[in-house]
Amino acid sequence: MSTAHAETADAAQASPKKAGGKKKLIIIVAVALLVVLIGGGAAVFMMKKKAAAAAAAAEAEDDEEVAEVVHDEKKKHDKSKKPTFVPLEPFVVNLADKESERYAQIGVTLEVEDPKVAEDIKVYMPAIRNGILMTLSHKTSSDLLSREGKLALADEIMEAATEPLGFEAPSSGGKKKKKKGGDEHGPPITRVHFSNFIVQ
Repeated sequence: MSTAHAETADAAQASPKKAGGKKKLIIIVAVALLVVLIGGGAAVFMMKKKAAAAAAAAEAEDDEEVAEVVHDEKKKHDKSKKPTFVPLEPFVVNLADKESERYAQIGVTLEVEDPKVAEDIKVYMPAIRNGILMTLSHKTSSDLLSREGKLALADEIMEAATEPLGFEAPSSGGKKKKKKGGDEHGPPITRVHFSNFIVQ
């Protein structure tokens, strides 16, 4: 009888210990989850804050670029400063079409703001014509027939004509580029105009 009573007493003492251990484990797990959630929330908050700061910085940079382009556009259309036009001899080029022989006859006129640049263009004319011919000879008739193709060609011609003058190629929008080994300057050639455009 006493043995049974002792076993019952031991079981009664063991069950509160087990219950107490389970409660402690639950509390520890709950605290750990709470710490993880708070840490995760803080991390998300910081990431959002950094992203918002980066977005604000990018927006400010874009605003500066837009202001610079608008300033450049105003400068380009300054009525008091007359542009100088440099017409090039027409280019007659075999195109890169494979299915049939096609050619293009294209008249190009370069627009510059500084008459000194016009003189430089004349000095570097063989290199400029070579660059433009190389550009044209890689085109197909389908590249040149659309308005978009002509606009893209004008950008490529500007790049080919600008590099022999010692300037980096200007980006679309007329952003300033540095002269090789020199200070920041505007692009020496402001626009490319087509005086005639025949594809046959």
